[in-house]
Amino acid sequence: MPDDAAAPVDAVSRAAAEEASAFSHPPVAPDACAAYGDHPDQVIDFYAPRDSRGNGGPGSGAGPAPLVVVLHGGAWRARYDRRHITPFAAYLARRGFAVANVEYRRGADGEAGEAGETGETGGTAPEAGRWPETFDDVAAAFDALPGLVRDALPQADPRRTVITGHSAGGHLALWAAARHVLPAGAPWRTDRPAPLRGVVALAPIADFAVAEKLDVCGGAAAQLLGGPDVFAERQAYADPALLLPTGIATTVVQGRTDAVVPQAVTESYVDAAARAGEMVGLTLLEDVGHFPLIDPAADACAVVAEEIAQLAW
Repeated sequence: MPDDAAAPVDAVSRAAAEEASAFSHPPVAPDACAAYGDHPDQVIDFYAPRDSRGNGGPGSGAGPAPLVVVLHGGAWRARYDRRHITPFAAYLARRGFAVANVEYRRGADGEAGEAGETGETGGTAPEAGRWPETFDDVAAAFDALPGLVRDALPQADPRRTVITGHSAGGHLALWAAARHVLPAGAPWRTDRPAPLRGVVALAPIADFAVAEKLDVCGGAAAQLLGGPDVFAERQAYADPALLLPTGIATTVVQGRTDAVVPQAVTESYVDAAARAGEMVGLTLLEDVGHFPLIDPAADACAVVAEEIAQLAW
C-alpha cells in the first residue's frame, strides 16, 4: 500500500528544491539603471533585448521590442530586493523583450532573525511593506517610466508594455494596472487606464481577504496595509480583488502545488473579476510550486514568457 505520510514530505522536499533552484542563479547586472526618486530603493534597472547570439538589440530584428515591466516578490519585506529576480529579467531580455526591473521600498527587517517568504521564523516575522511608501513608489515608478525608458532603453517600444510580477510583485502589477479605478481621492489614482497591452501576474497575492484567512506569508497583506486595525479601511485602496473591472487584459499564472500563495487566492481573484464583468485568463500549471515561475531553469518560466508574448507582440 502507498505510504500516505510520504506525500506531504515529498511536497515539502519538492518545494524546497524549487526554491533552491530559483535562488541558485547569480544576479545579473543591468545594462542601465535610473532613479525615479531620491531614496536608494527608488530605482529601475533596464535590460536591453538580445538577439539569438546574446548581442544587444531587438530580439526579433524587426524594430523596437515590447517593454516588460517586472515587479519582484518577497512578501514586500526588506530582505528580498530586485536582485533575486534579475535572472528572470535577463531571461526575458534573451527572449527579445526590453525589460524594466522596478525596485520599491519594502518593510523594515526586525530582530527576529531570518524569515522566508512564508514568514516562518522562530519569532516575529519582519514587517511587510510600508504604508503608504510602497504604493507611492510603484505609482511614481510608472509615472516616470516613459521618460526613463526613452533615455535608458531606446530599444523599447512603450506602446507595447506588459507588466508582470511575482507573488507580492504580482499584487503590485495588478494594482499598478488598476490605478484608474482606485477610490476617488486616492493619491495614486489616474484619470484614465494606463496604456498597457496587459498584465501577467505570477502567483499573485491578489485577494487580501483570502490571503489573510490562509495566513499567506505570515499575514503580510495586513502588515502591508499597516495592521489589522486599519486593514478594512485601507483594503479598498490596495486589494486587486476590489479594484475591478480594469478593462486591461490580464492573465494569471499559478502553480497548482504552490504552498506559499495557494491556488485559492488566485481563484478568488478570478471569480471576483468574473462577477465584475471582466474575464481574467487563468493558466494553472500541474506539479509546479511558487518559484519555478521565475526560474530560468524551469519549464514553467518558458510558459510565463509565452503568456507575456501573447499580450506583447
